[in-house]
Amino acid sequence: MKKAIIYIRTSTELQTPELQLRDIQVLNPPADHLLLEEQQSAWKENVLRPQFDILLKTIKARKVTALYVWSLDRLYRNRKRLVEFLTLCKNYGVKVHSYNQQWVNEIHNLPEPWNEIMDGFMLQIVGWIAEDESKVKSNRVKMAIKRKESGTFSHKGNKWGRKGYSTQIINSVMELHQQGKSIRAIAKEVQGYSNHNGKPISKSGVHKIIAENSPEKGSKTTCPQKN
Repeated sequence: MKKAIIYIRTSTELQTPELQLRDIQVLNPPADHLLLEEQQSAWKENVLRPQFDILLKTIKARKVTALYVWSLDRLYRNRKRLVEFLTLCKNYGVKVHSYNQQWVNEIHNLPEPWNEIMDGFMLQIVGWIAEDESKVKSNRVKMAIKRKESGTFSHKGNKWGRKGYSTQIINSVMELHQQGKSIRAIAKEVQGYSNHNGKPISKSGVHKIIAENSPEKGSKTTCPQKN
């Protein structure tokens, strides 16, 4: 026997299912509805939502006529996943009612065939919005590079490019420099980057360390190139 389902999801202990249920009653769900209730996040993909799984199985078994929710984000916060779910409901003949999205309910009240036409049209719009949001997010990640005096940083604050040399390498370079050794000789003698990959330091790297750590820093530094 087909029946209506009320799905309630709270993501924090501060959110009470009773308040959601009270608001949903305004939509006049059938008295013999099935109530599915859980406290889980809808953001994380790896979080188990057993009651939502029951909802999906019941819909696919064609045992649901209508679904009542407090808000569409109770189903999925990810807009793309939400569109996929709403499309599933449409394909299985399930009418979705939402307390916070009255436009969804208004579509159901339209005469045929306009209700079906508008339903499909709204799904397309939400889908376009989801695709646009995905592109915007991707572009923000690519463009969100913070420029700082010490280097170039990603949007998460992680420094891009080659990491700085370790204190041990800097001290070794400066010690050899003070002994009067050339840049080429220092580069051959000092091994490894700060990531300890075992490769010899470049001559430009030696020059950079000397330029940044010499007492005369700020003036033009010249270093011998002969062995």
